[in-house]
Amino acid sequence: MVEVDAGRFTVGVFQDIEWASRGVDALKAHGLAVESITILGKASPDLSTFIERQLGAPQTLDVRDLGSVVARGPLVAALQGGDQGLKDLGIAGTMRRVGFQAHDGRIFDTLTARGGVLVAIHSEPRAADALAVLHSYGGGNAAIGAWSGRV
Repeated sequence: MVEVDAGRFTVGVFQDIEWASRGVDALKAHGLAVESITILGKASPDLSTFIERQLGAPQTLDVRDLGSVVARGPLVAALQGGDQGLKDLGIAGTMRRVGFQAHDGRIFDTLTARGGVLVAIHSEPRAADALAVLHSYGGGNAAIGAWSGRV
């Protein structure tokens, strides 16, 4: 069994790149470290350009139920860890690793599949700040991964 660190990530899904850009800019303006931010979405040239501008060169991943995605940030490594990762279990199946209930993972997966841009912040001490910014700038279903059970 893998121990889950409660409250380590705060996640929200923006409806498109324009909204995600506002949200990520606001997170940075509120002092959240760039290296704590993850951006993930269905692969497109526009999203790749956005991620590169915000965080650096994205990686392309094959994610169950989503197909090809581009992403960069600490959430990617957390979701890829273990015997089965994003390719096998998808977003819905791996979000429990970072403190979310299964239904949260399904919501994030569905919103991302519809073209949303998932933004996550790895900053437990500032999780409430990150949550407020995500909500204020249109991050749908924004939540703090605080489930302290085991997977």
